[in-house]
Amino acid sequence: MAPTLACLPALGNFHSAPSKAGSADTALSPEAQSSLPYPVTWAFTSTKDRDPPKDSDPPTVRFTNTQDLFNTIDSTTGDFLAVINVSPNQFTEIEREQEKRRYKFRFRRYDSNSQILIITITTGIHETLHLGLYRRYFAQLVRNGTEESWKDIGTETFRQQGHPGGGGSQGDSTGGPWPERAGAGKWPTLVIESGYSETLPELYKDMEWWFQASNHEVKIVILAKFNDQQHHILLEKWEEEISSPQGAITRSRAATMEQQNGVLNLVRRQSITITRDETTNPVSYNVTRGALVLGFRLLFLRDPGPQEGDFVLSIQDLQLFAEKVWAELPRSD
Repeated sequence: MAPTLACLPALGNFHSAPSKAGSADTALSPEAQSSLPYPVTWAFTSTKDRDPPKDSDPPTVRFTNTQDLFNTIDSTTGDFLAVINVSPNQFTEIEREQEKRRYKFRFRRYDSNSQILIITITTGIHETLHLGLYRRYFAQLVRNGTEESWKDIGTETFRQQGHPGGGGSQGDSTGGPWPERAGAGKWPTLVIESGYSETLPELYKDMEWWFQASNHEVKIVILAKFNDQQHHILLEKWEEEISSPQGAITRSRAATMEQQNGVLNLVRRQSITITRDETTNPVSYNVTRGALVLGFRLLFLRDPGPQEGDFVLSIQDLQLFAEKVWAELPRSD
C-alpha cells in the first residue's frame, strides 16, 4: 500500500459560529479533519523519471537530494508540492540551501514524525491572495497611526513549542503586536494562508498547525482559497474559544479554565465568498456574507484605546482585492 500524507493531530473541535453579520455557515465535517484527502501516488529518483500525478492529486515526490528537489520546484506549475521521506536532518539541509540560494518557496508545513514536507511555491496568484489581504489590513494600521505598534514577521520558520527539532512552518503573511511579540521566535497573532492548487482540506491542516504548534499564541488564521473553475474566492476566518460545562466564560478566567477542564474549540467566525460575474460589462465581483472583520483585542492582545477598534475590510476592499487576484491568471487570448 502506498504511504499516505498523515494528518496532523486534531486540536479541540471544529465548529462554526455566526459572524458579526449574523449568518452561520455549515460545520466542517469530522472527515475533513481526520481523513486524508489523497494518497501519495508517485515518487522520483531523478527529475527525468517522474510520472505525472492524476489531475485530482497534488504533485507528490519522494525526497532524494536537495538539487533534485529544487529542480522539481522549478518545474512545478502550481503553488503546492508534497515531499515524502524527509528526515529532520534533511529538512535542516533544505532550509539552509533555501536561504543560501534565496529560492522563492516557503515551507508550508513539516511533520518530523511522518517525515512529510509541504512546500508552497510563490506563484503570482498565491502571493496576491495573501498579500492583497494583509496589505489592506496594514494600510488601516497606517491610517490609524498604529503601524509602529505592529511587527511584520514575514516568512520566519516557526517550530512547534516544546519540539525545537521537530516540525516547522513558514506562513504566507504573518504579524503581531510590538513590543509584545518582539524578538526571534515570537509567534504572530495573525496568520494569512492562501491556496490555489492546494486543497481546502490541506489549508485546514495548515490552520490547525498554527493554533496547536504555537500553544494557542496565534489568535486569528485567515484562509484564502482561489477556485478558478467555480469563479470564486473563499475567505475563512478561524479563531479559538474556550468552552466549559458552565457555558461561555470571561477572558479573565480563560487561562484557569483551560488548565482545569476547558476545551479549546476551533471556530470558523466568518466564511466569505467572492464570485466573479463575467456576464456584466465591466466584469463585476459579488461578495457574500459582508465585510471581513479582524478583532483588535486578538490582534494586539489588549483592549482598544481611544480612536482604536476592529479592522474592517469592506465589501469594496474585497472586490478590488478579487479583481487583482483574477488579473494574475494567464490570458487565454
